[in-house]
Amino acid sequence: MRATPPPKTYRVKSFGCQMNVYDGERMAELLADRGIAPAAEGEDADLVVLNTCHIREKAAEKVYSDIGRLRKADGSKPLIAVAGCVAQAEGEEIMARAPAVSMVVGPQAYHRLPEMLDKAVAGERATDTDMPPIAKFDALPARRRAPPSAFLTVQEGCDKFCTYCVVPYTRGAEISRPFADLIAEAERLVAGGAREITLLGQNVNAWTGEDDKGRAIGLDGLIRELARLPDLARIRYTTSHPMDVTDGLIAAHGEIDKLMPFLHLPVQSGSDPILKAMNRSHDADGYLRLLERFRAARPDIALSGDFIVGFPGESEADFEATLQLVDAVGYAQAFSFKYSPRPGTPAATMADQVAPEIMDERLQRLQAALNRDQIAFNQASLGKTCPVLVERKGKKPGQLLGKSPWLQSVWFDSDVSIGEIVEVELAEAGPNSMAGRVRASATT
Repeated sequence: MRATPPPKTYRVKSFGCQMNVYDGERMAELLADRGIAPAAEGEDADLVVLNTCHIREKAAEKVYSDIGRLRKADGSKPLIAVAGCVAQAEGEEIMARAPAVSMVVGPQAYHRLPEMLDKAVAGERATDTDMPPIAKFDALPARRRAPPSAFLTVQEGCDKFCTYCVVPYTRGAEISRPFADLIAEAERLVAGGAREITLLGQNVNAWTGEDDKGRAIGLDGLIRELARLPDLARIRYTTSHPMDVTDGLIAAHGEIDKLMPFLHLPVQSGSDPILKAMNRSHDADGYLRLLERFRAARPDIALSGDFIVGFPGESEADFEATLQLVDAVGYAQAFSFKYSPRPGTPAATMADQVAPEIMDERLQRLQAALNRDQIAFNQASLGKTCPVLVERKGKKPGQLLGKSPWLQSVWFDSDVSIGEIVEVELAEAGPNSMAGRVRASATT
């Protein structure tokens, strides 16, 4: 690899979960601290960071396809860094198969990206997939600017070892960031313009720590402390695990006005035998009873979940149990996927792998039920007036987009500023968004 001029512009492309979005933002901040500017829309970047996700089948192949397409208008290649979970899982292979890649960095080591960039500029390829526990956060630059709705990673890794999942291998064991660090970062986000903060973690409700008085607290205690920040209007969290739900977290939904009435609690299947094969720590009835407790604490709470269809050994009866659970819950939103075997996971070598055509047919039936319930939830919202956080401009002149308390996308015409919270009457319901009218009442 030849020496190359230091890059003047960069572009970070993040794929997958919200934690990857957060990591992408932090890598962008690291590069900006080095004086490298984000490339303008439609313009070539001198450095491209592909921040990858390994959760789906053929994720690595997509990376190679993306690398092959990266080319400047003059035919040259930019400096290329591959980051994220694919980098962690397949770092050496990426270096062997893709000579155009200068840097491979895992999700726990991206704080060392600037040093790796120095090596790349000098003509040396570099790989770093070390997994030190949360050391990266101490090395990241202070947050100076933030969007109206900002992410804050509070917990990383997973100890659950679901048989289909690669996260324990690519993100490491569960670890919680210190309470004081999180409060300080939240304060900086709010000072930088954030009105809403979403707390992130692979199992976010597994977060534990000690508050400023040395008392042991869980996620609900952290949320209560964040709610004291006067200019923070909204708090959300994702993604939760049923086994880490506590009485305090359920109570928080009924006691903290700033905690939005929305819960994403993945179940994956409605069949107890399949849940056991997945190494999930809950059964369908226990999951439903948890949701009943959340609804008792906050009756207007909107529910979201994750589903996998076609897990090895899933029978038609197992799948019907999933449809029955969906009917019982009435999700406002949900994510559903066909089972995807990941190398190194126990499920990948299980017997009774489900045929692709059966998975396709089941996924269509499941998504039809989920879409039905999402539309029903949106239609039930018609006529409500609720606060909407304005996040960005819409496609049409004068149009703005924001989120309702129930995480519905809402568009409306107004001349208010991005970052304001506006009272909006929900007037039209679509499958994926709502149209609203701004009320004459004051904005905040």
